[in-house]
This record gives sequence, structure tokens and C-alpha cells, in this order.
Amino acid sequence: MADEDSDLEKTEEPTPRKREQALENGQILTSQEAFVFGAMAVATGLCMFVVGQLPQIAGAWGRMLRIEGDLDALMIDRLGDLGWYVLLFGLGAAVPVMMSVIGLQALMGGLHFNGPSFKGEKLNPFSGMKRMVSMQALINLLKSLIKVGILGVLAYTVFKAILLDLDGLGALEPATAAARIGQMVVDLLSRLALGLAAIAAVDLAWQYRTLMKGLMMTKDEVKRESKEQNGSPELKGKIRQKQMQAARRAGRQRKALADVPQATAIITNPTHFAVALRYVPGETDAPVILAMGRGPIAHEIMDIGRKAAIHTLRLPPLARALYYSGEIGMQIDDRLFAAVAAVLAHVFRVDRGEAVDLPDIDLPSEMRFDVHGRPETPEPPRSAP
Repeated sequence: MADEDSDLEKTEEPTPRKREQALENGQILTSQEAFVFGAMAVATGLCMFVVGQLPQIAGAWGRMLRIEGDLDALMIDRLGDLGWYVLLFGLGAAVPVMMSVIGLQALMGGLHFNGPSFKGEKLNPFSGMKRMVSMQALINLLKSLIKVGILGVLAYTVFKAILLDLDGLGALEPATAAARIGQMVVDLLSRLALGLAAIAAVDLAWQYRTLMKGLMMTKDEVKRESKEQNGSPELKGKIRQKQMQAARRAGRQRKALADVPQATAIITNPTHFAVALRYVPGETDAPVILAMGRGPIAHEIMDIGRKAAIHTLRLPPLARALYYSGEIGMQIDDRLFAAVAAVLAHVFRVDRGEAVDLPDIDLPSEMRFDVHGRPETPEPPRSAP
């Protein structure tokens, strides 16, 4: 029972596939507080720029208030100029804010545009009420209250420091007073930006922890995912076993090439297989396979046999039968005795100098294989016309 409970606990780190699925579903690291900090930092920078340009701005404003010539035409010109100023100021503020938001998101969790598809149930008012009273909503409310409290304290400290300066602004020149006020605003925004930076750092750490906790997996989920991607452990074990067997067999085949010169005959399917047989009456009870192989190893066997003047016989069905039913160093299959005996008898006659044709070889139906080792299906008898 304890083992079952441990398998259901989310104790495992998310796998790469789990992370990919999270990205596909729009689950990425993000922080609204980081965006607020970015907007405040941009606003502070813009305010510092505006404070430095106050003399020019004041001059432009004064020119707009100067009345010369026809009033109707002047109003149209002034409204046009004002529209351009508003447009330029709006773009100058909006574009940096947008760029800061995009840049911050790229740094936090990257930019991904394949979010989850629209779900109509999100418009359900009852579901909305549940979300409003959920634990996450309470946490967000608590975070907002803490944030307002921190920013309120920071704003109070700034206002407390500049209250004395506000009393003396009336005695200053308008341009100087405007510059002092602008500097006070910059100080206020700078303090607020620092506070928002601290809040954003804490919120980012919290969001990362929440995201990782939500992506944690149970041991059973990890096993299931591994099985889906790589197959079951039993299947992988069988595949590895077959690969090892094939590697060992290839090693034995290459090692056996040294024994080919002692062969009595080589049976080939010239394009695929070669099997070197040895039979000396009185030495063994039945022919023994000295070497065999397919592809490059088969060609090596044939080359060695040619150099050693070993009889090489082109008998594709028998070559396949020997290859798929035999093992190096072992006697041939009992069901191939008759076919191999006929071949060896032919070889012995040739060695005695007799001019004989290669005999017809008849194999049992169960010993007929195609090039892939599959049993050949005998053709059905044709009906008489």
C-alpha cells in the first residue's frame, strides 16, 4: 500500500517531453509584477528625459499660446500641432513599454505564440465565481495588499522628504519650479521602481516554484511516458538481446574466415550468402560448417575459397537453408543430409577427374527460405484447363 502511495506522489522532476507539452499548453514562466516593474522603469526613464527637456517644452508651449493673425486659422494650426505632440508623446511612451514587456518575457520564459486553444467553459459565470474564491485568488489578493503597502510606505518617505521643498516653490521662477517638480517626480518614480523590482524578484521566484511544482510527475507517469516513447522495458530488452546476438554472430563469422582454406566445398548464393563446409570421411559423422556469412563476409569467403582452390558451387536454395538452419562449428541440420551428400559426392567425383554435371538438389519444404529467412510458400498446383 505504501508503495502504491509513493507511486502516486509527484516527486519526479518533469521530463523534456513534459516541458514541451507545458509550452504547447502555454505554461511558461511569467510574472505580471515583472511587467509592472518594466513599465515603471520605462516611465522613470521617460520622466528623466522630459525633465531635461523642460526648457524646450516650455518654449514650445509658450509659442502655442501666442495669438497672432487670424484666430480661426491659428486655432486649426495649434490643434494640428497639439495632435502631433500627443501622438509623438504617446508613441514615445507606448513603444518603450511594449519593448520592455517583450524583452522581460523573453528573458523569463521565452517567447511562445502557440498557446492553448480557446475554451468556451471559461465564459461560464459559475466557473468564474469558483476561480474568484479559489486559493490562488486569495493568494493574489494578499500579494496585491502587500504590494500596495510597500509602495505606500515608499511614496510616504519621498513625500515626507520633499514637503519642505514644496513650500518654497512659489518664490522660484516658473522654469526653475518646473524643473524642481520634475526632479521630485523622478525621485518618487525611482523609489517606486526599486520597490517594484524587489516585488518582481520575489514574485518571479514564486511563479517559478509554482510552475515547477505543477509540472512535477509521479513515478507512474514517468514510467508511462518512457514506455510510450521508447517501448516497454521487456521489448527494449529483447531488442538489445537480438542486437547482441547479431554482433556475436558477426564476430564469429569474421573469426571463422581463417578456417575457409580447410573447407571441402563452398555453397553460395553469389549475391547474398556463402557457407563453407568440411567433410572428411572418418573425421566427422556429418559435414561441419566452418564459416558462413552474408553480404561482405560472403564475398570474403568466396575470395578466400577462390585463392585456396576450394570448390565453389552456386546453389542459392541450399545456401539459404544452410545459413538459416546452421551454426558455425556445428554439423549441418539432419534434414539437409541428402542434399549436402549429393553435393559432396559431386565434389569428390570432380576431384577424381570425372566430368559430371551438378546434380539437381531437392530440399524439404520446411527448409526452403527466402533471402530474409522467411519460409517460402509453395506455389499451389495449377488446375488443368
